[in-house]
Amino acid sequence: MSNLTLDPLLLAIAAPLALALAIALGLPKRWSVRLAYAGFGLPALLALYVWWSYGAQVQAHGYAFLSSYSTGLDGLGIHLALGLNGISLPLFVLAGLVGLAAGLYAIQSGAERLKLYLMLLLVMQGGLMGVFASVDVFFFYFFHELALIPTFIMVGIWGGRDRSYAAMKLTIYLTLGAMLSLVGLIALYVKSGANSFDLIALREVIAARPLAETVQHNIFGLLMFGFGILVSLWPFHTWAPLGYGAAPSSAAMLHAGVLKKFGLYGLIQIALPLLPAGVAHWAQVLALLAAVGNVLVVGLITMAQRDLKQVIGYSSVMHMGYAFLGVACFSVLGAGGVVLLMVAHGLSVALLFLLATSIHHRTHTFDLTQMGGLAQRTPVLAAFFVAGTFASIGLPGFANFWGELTIFVALWKFSHVLTVVAVSGVIISAVYGLRAAVRVFFGPPTGAFAIVAAAHPPSDLSWNEKFPALILLAALLFIGFWPQSLSAPLNATLTAVYTAAN
Repeated sequence: MSNLTLDPLLLAIAAPLALALAIALGLPKRWSVRLAYAGFGLPALLALYVWWSYGAQVQAHGYAFLSSYSTGLDGLGIHLALGLNGISLPLFVLAGLVGLAAGLYAIQSGAERLKLYLMLLLVMQGGLMGVFASVDVFFFYFFHELALIPTFIMVGIWGGRDRSYAAMKLTIYLTLGAMLSLVGLIALYVKSGANSFDLIALREVIAARPLAETVQHNIFGLLMFGFGILVSLWPFHTWAPLGYGAAPSSAAMLHAGVLKKFGLYGLIQIALPLLPAGVAHWAQVLALLAAVGNVLVVGLITMAQRDLKQVIGYSSVMHMGYAFLGVACFSVLGAGGVVLLMVAHGLSVALLFLLATSIHHRTHTFDLTQMGGLAQRTPVLAAFFVAGTFASIGLPGFANFWGELTIFVALWKFSHVLTVVAVSGVIISAVYGLRAAVRVFFGPPTGAFAIVAAAHPPSDLSWNEKFPALILLAALLFIGFWPQSLSAPLNATLTAVYTAAN
């Protein structure tokens, strides 16, 4: 149990959900906006607080801020258990920071039906904080579904081109992935005999009575493909670029930046420690799908895109290939690299989606062939975009570098050939990333854009846009220069959990 008067994890979950309910009750617009500031700001502040004080709060089983609340379903082994270990802490912080940036950008967006938009984003934010704070597997899944529902609604109402088709495809793919994952989690609960969804209890019971190898093979297969669809594992990835291209900016930031990490987090926190024989059985398949499909095939497709949002969307799918390769390594080093990369990717892809919308506001297009020379008029926007691109490529100084480097080192021990394939992805990402930056900011302006820019000169980023971008960029640089702030607790937890699993 947490010894604090107020449980910071419960408050981080409940605050945005309660404020979303308050907005739904019909408050005036100005009060809704003020509540939204609190709804996005409080989880971010609490996330920073638990990050700062984590080391002093670690208790039994390697968790900090442990707390438990009865749900009336205790007989089924379902109770709201909250806590953070070294694996969940970085992602809890990620959810708080990206949520704050996305919320601030949404508040100043001037979107139609702004109250409803903010209410849905707050529900999504509460669900995201719950995903990574849950020690109970049932609530881990429940909070994911709670955060997922607003995504469908926001794409359908505020989405751009092909929003109806995108919303339908999102629904089909993500529902399929969620159902497969649910079947796998239920099978784990039943076969373990723990009579509890509590992850700590599951680990203790399975450590004493390991599951049969065939059972592990089957359950891990369900979780790998179920979680894999949710993370856009090739060839089940086509929903992601389409959905992100159609989604409003803040929804794309939250989904691509945070919610998409649900599947990888589930594999690392639940599947790998509890199903080691299943990992060994599926590792080669997972590695081949990730290296050949996500990194090479999707990387080359990304190079062919001419729509800026599609470039970012396909790039996100490609970088998930690195994460799956880290999972396939089944090592402390590989899993640690995946968590670092998830945090870094979440920050950088959210930053790029934010900036892509800012570019659209000034050029009225996402078509890279219709832009050019924007840096002369918007130097701050250009600087942010180039920095975000460098982070995405994995340059030293940014958080992404440590995640990719760690995965490559772990992958070399797993397969030399796949390491070469993975490293080639860095070259591919540099090509499409730098080419996009050049076409938007440094290439000669097209005739049509030059005429529009001369008549209505585009302005540089306003502080309403700079501030959320600064939050994300500052986090990328902070972790890039001090990775130990996340890697120290992460390494301690992974070493304890994976040593026990083996």
